[in-house]
Formats: sequence, C-alpha cells, structure tokens
Amino acid sequence: MAGLPQTEARAAQHALMVAGGVQRSDANLPEGVETLLLLAPDGPRFWSELVASPEYADGRPDPADRWSRRVIDTLAAELGARALYPFGATPPHPFFSWALATGQIFASPVGWLVHPRAGLWLSFRGALGFARRIDVPPPAQSPCTGCAQPCVTACPVGALTDKGYDLPACHAYLDTPEGAQCMAHGCAVRAACPVSQAHGRDPAQSAYHMRQFHR
Repeated sequence: MAGLPQTEARAAQHALMVAGGVQRSDANLPEGVETLLLLAPDGPRFWSELVASPEYADGRPDPADRWSRRVIDTLAAELGARALYPFGATPPHPFFSWALATGQIFASPVGWLVHPRAGLWLSFRGALGFARRIDVPPPAQSPCTGCAQPCVTACPVGALTDKGYDLPACHAYLDTPEGAQCMAHGCAVRAACPVSQAHGRDPAQSAYHMRQFHR
C-alpha cells in the first residue's frame, strides 16, 4: 500500500512536492479522510512541466487547474487516495487551515503562508486524502524565525500587512507603469522572502500567475 515515500516519489515525477501532511486527529478533514498530503509546485521544474503539457498548449482557460486535475486525479487513482483541490469546490476546501495544521507551513508576518523550502512562493495544486493513517513529514521550524522579515516593507503601496490585504490598492498599483515590475516578476512581497529567492522560481511562472490574479 502506498505511503509517504511512494507519494513523494510519484509526485516528484510531475514536478510536485509534498509540502506537508496532517492527520485527522490534528485537523478537520473531509469525511473518510484520515491523512491528508498537500501537493505544491516543486520550484522551476513545475513551470517546465506545465508549459510542455497539452493543457497549456490548447489555448483554453485555466491550464494550470486543468493540468492539476489530470495529474492529481491520476496520482490519487494510483495511490489509493482521494484528490482534493483549492479550486472548484463549494464551499472551498480549507487549504489554509490544513496547511497550518501540518507543522511544516506557517503564517508569515504579512499573513500569507510560508514554507521552509518554497518561502512565500508556496501555492497548492491539490491534495491527496487517504482513508488510512500513513506517515506525514515531521514538523519543521518556521523560516521566519530569526529572519529580518523584508516581506513586511516590500510592497510599494503597503497593500499587504499583518492587518490584512488591501486588494484594491494592489490592483490599482498593478495598473500603473511602476506596477509592471510586479506583473513581470511576481509580487514584490513574495519575492522579498529570502527563502523564496533560494527557491529558484521561473519568472515566467510568476508573470503567468500575476496575469491570472489581475485579469
């Protein structure tokens, strides 16, 4: 039966990583799910995988979400799990609270989730829910511990703080010539995180997600 090592190996073949895992005893998981493993893009390998996919080439909307459904549905079938997504569900699945319950993902000083490997570039393509208890990655230390926290002052318009996210201010800035830097290279706050900088994310991926966000 598939466990954590097998899941990590199969996910890696699709440029995904297990960003964290949580047991039913530690989180409110869907009915029938005893262990949940969160799947995130694995650095620049993910973008190369996506742009080579039929979903990206066919010109239809939401290629990343459609790629995720195809790939993670297949992984779920192979590994004996249930696929869950941060999109397309009503009400949405609580990925934020699941992430915090893993002990591997943390709330950053600006409120967004941060991961010891992905930094503030962390995002989720989906999750695998297992009907049995399997091992999960061990707890980690928050990368914000001892950090100078450049994310706090990185936003040019102060749209993102521990008080909340001023979404109108963010979108208004992106419509200005000065906002072209964020549109081309990704959110300045996410990029300022030292762990994000070490993650090696392809700028084309950041630009794609900024277009999706700002459309």
